[in-house]
Amino acid sequence: MTQQHSSRSKPLQTLIGVGLVVLALGLAWGASSVSSEAGYGGVGPNFFPWVVSIAILICGVLCVVHALNGGFREMEEGSGDERAHWKGFIWVSAGLLLNALLITTLGFILSCALCFVLSVRGFKSSEGELDLRLQAWIKDSFIGIAVAAPVYWMFTQLLAINLPGLTNTGWL
Repeated sequence: MTQQHSSRSKPLQTLIGVGLVVLALGLAWGASSVSSEAGYGGVGPNFFPWVVSIAILICGVLCVVHALNGGFREMEEGSGDERAHWKGFIWVSAGLLLNALLITTLGFILSCALCFVLSVRGFKSSEGELDLRLQAWIKDSFIGIAVAAPVYWMFTQLLAINLPGLTNTGWL
């Protein structure tokens, strides 16, 4: 890899910082078109877009400053392969696409658990540890449900946000 394309390249690091600043300004421009009328709890719908815009702007400015004053510090070399791991990408992509396709049929909890199970297959595959045994599928399914269920219940029961469920009870 040449120095011009290396992640240690000062021009590339500066470009990343400038890109973040441009992204932040674009988000702020979008946030300015969102109504500021206060909603629940006195916070309007434009609050979080502004928070995100400001946070990204701060990160972008800091990246530019670091790049111009010696480059990003204490940067580790990348640990991944030089080429993409397409089998892992396919597993993760299948999980995301099936989640989007099945969320209204299976409900939030089961579709997110399926996404988790397939994503685990993809990440393990990229590490050379793909486990296709039934036991691994069951274990990862339980973990996926254990992660998705509290999220579902928090959104539906505590925040009163409608997410697709498997039943009409609001608990599954």
